[in-house]
Amino acid sequence: MDLPTLLLQFSTADMLAVAYTLAGVIVLQLAIERPNGRHLSVSVIMAYYRRDWMREFVTRQPRMYDASVLDGLRQGITFYASTCMLALGGGLALLGDTAPLEGLAVAFSLHDDPALVMKVKIVFILSFVVNGFLKFVWSHRLFGYCSLLMASVPNDPEHPAAYDRAARAAEVNITAAKNYNRGLRSVYFAIGALGWLVGPWGLFLTMTATFATLIRREFASQSRAAMLPRLSEDPSDHH
Repeated sequence: MDLPTLLLQFSTADMLAVAYTLAGVIVLQLAIERPNGRHLSVSVIMAYYRRDWMREFVTRQPRMYDASVLDGLRQGITFYASTCMLALGGGLALLGDTAPLEGLAVAFSLHDDPALVMKVKIVFILSFVVNGFLKFVWSHRLFGYCSLLMASVPNDPEHPAAYDRAARAAEVNITAAKNYNRGLRSVYFAIGALGWLVGPWGLFLTMTATFATLIRREFASQSRAAMLPRLSEDPSDHH
């Protein structure tokens, strides 16, 4: 079956729901990662704290605390990457046999989509899972690079390379965290995309709820309010 014939299997509402999903994903990502907006996200605010962390790291003795924090971050990434692998395996199994989903949909009188349409919907969901997995893997590797950069920071704060290397470690740390957050958002989007299995209006509803949840957590959460005082300090304060 060619692409035009496949597209004819979907209604206008399906097309609008997918377009709404993709547009929302792009706009939300741009808004969350915008570094100079009037209303910064939690992810952007945390970048200031990560730079603070690396500056404090130069003079902290011993440095076991920093190593344990980095190890905890990498363990969290490993957990999510493993979860994505399990979800991907389950999704691929469903691609081989969509009968259980079709039977559930018919039982609840949701829709009577052919097997091919159901498979396309599953692939759509799995695309977010795969993206999340790739982001987690790259984030894990970047945190590994960060740990090596941190190890290269001299113990002597008066060493001419100490703060420069710490600043480089901070930027790699921030990039690793950015990919980690992108992976987490992909997991959210994959969960939201499950709504398409019950029809286009289900996708509209679940993705709207997903977008609203992410917006609240990034721009209107209590944790963000606790972090805001950092922005009243001079963000350009570097040694």
